[in-house]
Amino acid sequence: MLENIKDFGSYSWAPDGSFIIYSVTEKAPEDKNGVHRLKGMEDRQPHLRNRNFLYIVNLPQGTRRRLTAGEISTDLNSVSPDGKKIIFSHLLSNYEERPFSKTQFYILNLATLKLDSLWTSKWRGYVQWSPDGKKLLVIGAPSMFGDIGVNVPEGTIPNDYDTQAYIYDFKTGSIEPITRDFDPQINQAIWSKTENAIYFRVTDRSYGNLYRYDLKKKRFNLIKSEVEVMRRLDIANNKAVAVYYGSSAAVPYKAYIMDLKKKSRLLIDPGKKDYKDVVLSKVERWTFKNERNFEIEGRIYYPPNFDPKKKYPCIVYYYGGTSPVTRDFDGRYPKNLYSAQGYVVYVMQPSGATGFGQEFSALHVNEWGTIVVNEIIDGTKKLLAAHPFIDKSHVGCIGASYGGFTTELLLTKTDIFSTAVSHAGISSIASYWGEGYWGYEYGAVANANSFPWNKKEYFINQSALFNADKINTPILLTHGMADTNVPPGESIQLYTALKLLGREVELIQFNGENHFILDYNKRSQWTKSIMAWFDKWLKEQPQWWDDLYLSE
Repeated sequence: MLENIKDFGSYSWAPDGSFIIYSVTEKAPEDKNGVHRLKGMEDRQPHLRNRNFLYIVNLPQGTRRRLTAGEISTDLNSVSPDGKKIIFSHLLSNYEERPFSKTQFYILNLATLKLDSLWTSKWRGYVQWSPDGKKLLVIGAPSMFGDIGVNVPEGTIPNDYDTQAYIYDFKTGSIEPITRDFDPQINQAIWSKTENAIYFRVTDRSYGNLYRYDLKKKRFNLIKSEVEVMRRLDIANNKAVAVYYGSSAAVPYKAYIMDLKKKSRLLIDPGKKDYKDVVLSKVERWTFKNERNFEIEGRIYYPPNFDPKKKYPCIVYYYGGTSPVTRDFDGRYPKNLYSAQGYVVYVMQPSGATGFGQEFSALHVNEWGTIVVNEIIDGTKKLLAAHPFIDKSHVGCIGASYGGFTTELLLTKTDIFSTAVSHAGISSIASYWGEGYWGYEYGAVANANSFPWNKKEYFINQSALFNADKINTPILLTHGMADTNVPPGESIQLYTALKLLGREVELIQFNGENHFILDYNKRSQWTKSIMAWFDKWLKEQPQWWDDLYLSE
């Protein structure tokens, strides 16, 4: 069908299979003299001057034609059901107002190449045609179309990471916000070709669920799956059959085939052999009421062969940012592995996370840790009071990225933890905001019109660096030295401050690694370092840590 396409990108089939729309990347000339004038804030990112454009190849003839060109990259959204048109979008900078970008949507006639503007939105989104071609399904922020998708108290700024769904009617030009009163966050949407329904894969509190939206009754119904967190979904074109994969808190990833009107059956279990001799943790949901009398979601991982008469050290894990810690298996911070080492692990979802409704997620905006830190302290105290088998004198905490920020701020407010680990944590909100590739973009939502020049107390008082003298808890800082999201200086600054203050602190740097530690050997050392640090302070067993680093 296609051969030798240089810098080939993504592709999409026509509904009848008669053509393919594909993208090609045109790379910018190399910067050979080492001098780079920024064209904008985002121009700091490598490859940003590359451009993606769309092409069509007709089948079976193999004839090809270019569809888009210019100075702005083109992103394909959807092919019309009759195969005559496509919708594509452009993303442009717009520094006049948050979120400092805007997205233009266009309809292109494939026969005439006539271009019609659909709309321009401040917020990014994704559009797909309805099966009859008369409507569009739009996935985007609560503020995608002004206030019609917003469901927060008056005077509150919505969290525009809390993705919503809308239906646009070509005939009337009306926009219906179908998920405004639906609490889960939209992750994926498929408009069924066999039913008058849309299927939504969502973040539903700490679960990843599937819902069917009845377009006639305008009602959501939960579709039962075999996993606690569904990660990907595909639905057949000609019948109500789906394929999905996912995992649960104590069940590794599996793939299933599902009759959407009946039940699922196992398709493949790739971890069956690998985990056949592994005793996995018992996981139990545990919640508490915060000071606003709202239930804060959480769960406890118990060590294998748990004995309630014994005392166990405890690790408290959280993110604290705009996304919940869902009930996936394993992950970068493997709670099952921690519990297998003899720890009780407590995972909590503080206020501000998506998947709990817009009012709850809006608490993340212009907050930066105040509510979250107090809830972690309150929740940990209530956890200890309710579970006498946890050793109160040996409780640690860990978080990464925004969770690392949360960890560092947490230690300026309490001494209930014996030790802490912060990976890629933000110690100074202002320096992260200005230096990280996406700091100002993230700030467009999380800071919402707050800047270092108009909210100095906000950027300083909520930053651990400016409160380092209040930290007395031993802390391990880890950071990838090529981190473009949270620059490594965030950990270096706090490490310098705590060293000068004479506090117990360690900094492990991983050269060449970005926000996630992905190199196999470095990843192994990173995981061992975290576990050895907890063993040193929570089990009073420093031997592993000493073996890793004392000889250096």
